[in-house]
Amino acid sequence: MGAPLEDVVVIDLSRALAGPHAAMMLGDMGARVIKVESPGHGDDTRGWGPPFVGPEDDPISTYFLSCNRNKESITLDLKSDDGRDVLSRLVRHGDVLVENFRPGVLDRLGFSVERLHEINPRLVILSISGFGHDGPEGGRAGYDQIAQGEGGLMSLTGSGPDDPQRVGVPIGDLLAGMYGAYGVAAALHERNTTGRGRVVRTSLLAAIVGVHAFQGTRYTVAGEVPAAQGNHHPSIAPYGLFSCKDGKVQISCGSEGLWVKLATAFDIDPATPGMATNRERVANRDNVIEVLDAAFAPYPLTDLLAKLAEVGVPAGEVRTLDRVYEWEQTRSQGLVLDVDHPVLGGIQIPGPPIRLDDNAFAGGRSQHEHPPMLGEHNESVRAWLDEQDREVP
Repeated sequence: MGAPLEDVVVIDLSRALAGPHAAMMLGDMGARVIKVESPGHGDDTRGWGPPFVGPEDDPISTYFLSCNRNKESITLDLKSDDGRDVLSRLVRHGDVLVENFRPGVLDRLGFSVERLHEINPRLVILSISGFGHDGPEGGRAGYDQIAQGEGGLMSLTGSGPDDPQRVGVPIGDLLAGMYGAYGVAAALHERNTTGRGRVVRTSLLAAIVGVHAFQGTRYTVAGEVPAAQGNHHPSIAPYGLFSCKDGKVQISCGSEGLWVKLATAFDIDPATPGMATNRERVANRDNVIEVLDAAFAPYPLTDLLAKLAEVGVPAGEVRTLDRVYEWEQTRSQGLVLDVDHPVLGGIQIPGPPIRLDDNAFAGGRSQHEHPPMLGEHNESVRAWLDEQDREVP
């Protein structure tokens, strides 16, 4: 079987992370992704660093490498006649267009939604903004950390209510890209029936609110305003990060049965007043943490993890990224890719998180391609357009 999206052509007009991540997800599933970049400097992330790698006179950003695998790069000045003409041809022969300009910018370049669908009625358009395309603040620029704060995520993250923290990756951008790719997949399926493309819209704000999960209904249904409380679950105990002799261990007791197993294994009476039920343990969380930290204190991390595994209590350690990428379990899932880069040679990059059952690689491809050099495919993409124009006048 071929890749699921191998007959789909994606025009990626986006920059930075949300749009490029969405386009990369589509590329992972076999789509041909043509990344349109500004001449000279290209995607903003080509200049984001350190770290940079490669030649000192033309260094390559590792940030760019993280979100642009399986793409081709063509440079176009969209304010020039040639640039607009080539983009029009790409739209005519494409299936999906991804953009994350501020609302109104694409219109001013002459490529409003109406114009794009005039050129190609079957085009699916993914448009990602910071705070939404309409509403009283729809025109605001979108930057991940600002959206994390405005969307409430930082109020839930940190050691306590007075210690708001951002998530350690640009999670708003990444989630918006994921939701965007999901919307594109749905619109492509719908197009099989209607014959017409649809506009898919999402935003960093929408993506962050979309993952509030039980914290959202704590407010909308129960009227509680959640706050950060560190590394322990607000509704389940014990569920969080605990100390042992030489490090930290995470445990998850998501049922009363698991609590009984855990307590019994460490000579704690599971029916102790204040600990007998999850409701009691949540109300007395500090005491539960103190009791378990004391019970775990004699154990080295390796021994503690072995004992927890033996009694059937879900547990784990906190790995640094070097240990994650060297971990055989990570590699067994196709989450580290070997690609050949024209400047850097053989490099390893993080791989896609989806595996299809007939493919040993992650993603839908049998082979993944390096993130492109700026304008690397200028000639080949134009030649392809010439061929398409001849076949489809």
